[in-house]
Amino acid sequence: MASEAHKINGVSLTAMVVTTAIGSGIFALSSDLAAAASPGAAIISWIIVGFGILMLAACLNNLLTKRSDLEGIFAYGKAGFGPFVGFISGWGYWMSAWLGNVAFATVFMSTLGYFFPAFQRGNSPQSILVASLIAWSLTLLVNHGMESAALMNTVITVCKLIPIFTFIIVAMVLFNGHIFTAQFWGNISGPVTFGAIAPQIRRSLMIMMWVFVGIEGATVLSSRAKSRRIAGRSTLIGVSCLLLIYVLASILPYGYLSRAELVQMKQPAMVYIFEEMVGQWGGSFISIGLLVSILGAWLSWTMLPAETLGMMAEQGLLPKRFAKKNKHGAPTLALMTTAGMVQGFMIILIFAEKAYEFAYSLCTASIVVCYMIVAAYQIKYSWQNRDTKGNWLQVGIGVAALAFQLVGITLSGLQYVFICLIVYVPGIILYAMTLKNNTGRYLNRAEWSATILIVSGAAITITLMVMGRITL
Repeated sequence: MASEAHKINGVSLTAMVVTTAIGSGIFALSSDLAAAASPGAAIISWIIVGFGILMLAACLNNLLTKRSDLEGIFAYGKAGFGPFVGFISGWGYWMSAWLGNVAFATVFMSTLGYFFPAFQRGNSPQSILVASLIAWSLTLLVNHGMESAALMNTVITVCKLIPIFTFIIVAMVLFNGHIFTAQFWGNISGPVTFGAIAPQIRRSLMIMMWVFVGIEGATVLSSRAKSRRIAGRSTLIGVSCLLLIYVLASILPYGYLSRAELVQMKQPAMVYIFEEMVGQWGGSFISIGLLVSILGAWLSWTMLPAETLGMMAEQGLLPKRFAKKNKHGAPTLALMTTAGMVQGFMIILIFAEKAYEFAYSLCTASIVVCYMIVAAYQIKYSWQNRDTKGNWLQVGIGVAALAFQLVGITLSGLQYVFICLIVYVPGIILYAMTLKNNTGRYLNRAEWSATILIVSGAAITITLMVMGRITL
């Protein structure tokens, strides 16, 4: 535990929450959101998503405070519903972490394409080749004990936030209300009703949920705060700041370019929108900041999925060899397994029509499973301790968080959950082998039932993909 002198104050913790959660998604947000919704529908979508994410942050903060003995976000599933659910949560979190790296690779190459046109299509064979070399290089660095130093983190933070804030300020100055209101509700004819704009809201949900992936990592930082009260307050303020930044960065461009023009922007859209605003130097300015930001995040998130496998192995959910570390203190098998999965999905991206959207949608779908289990444990734990003051409110918060995640993924990306089932199959085999070694038995009846459902869903998904009913 950190000494009192080295613990984090509220301002520093809030800043850490913001900088930890912001990734590459915000740089592509404007065009993706314009393709999904008009300004009015986008604003309503942000209100819905903002409420749901704040409820999730409140769940994580409550559990961090009251169950500080649990290590790893998947530990909530294990503590509340048994080891199999803990495995489902951890495997989903692991998938999300390395799928996020696939998304990083795609947007990194698209950004590099601003300077070298051969890479403009982030999933072209040459882009995948270069991205693969970068991914394996980062894996080897981490395997030799390379970690980002404090100075590197400072540089990355500056390179990440300065371009974003500059973009927001310039977009405010150039904002044109006539352009913004010209098609405020899109092409809706007749009275504006929720039913009329619901399809736009549905298309927006996955895009918005993606940019909040990683909020659980930011919440964990609150354990280093000077007090529990500061931790909770700073986490919620940080999430609120994130929401404000995302809303401004995605909504303000509607007041500079028409929705049709935004949709046509190359990715990452912020680069090309800012170039339209201030000239060619603006595109270079955003691109350089984005490249440095992604590389830093890519390095950090190369270790995260490997650490997750290692923690699951230490808690008896996967074979012990995944937790074995080399002389540099790095889990080599976990790193190489993760790198192999990233490589495999990079190759698949060559055949994807919208590679970046496919990657971030899978990433979001896989972590939503983990988030739902966290919310379910929040409900169970708070209900079991409902006689304690404030826990009835915590039950309500858990219900709201669970409902948001369930409805959001059902409306916007259920097909991506089905694709994730395919990756669960080899994981379940490893879990069953571990269980046999540790306890002398394989799955129990409930676990077998869940396994049959997962394997059946995976088989149906593969069949539908072969038939062309589910496309990449």
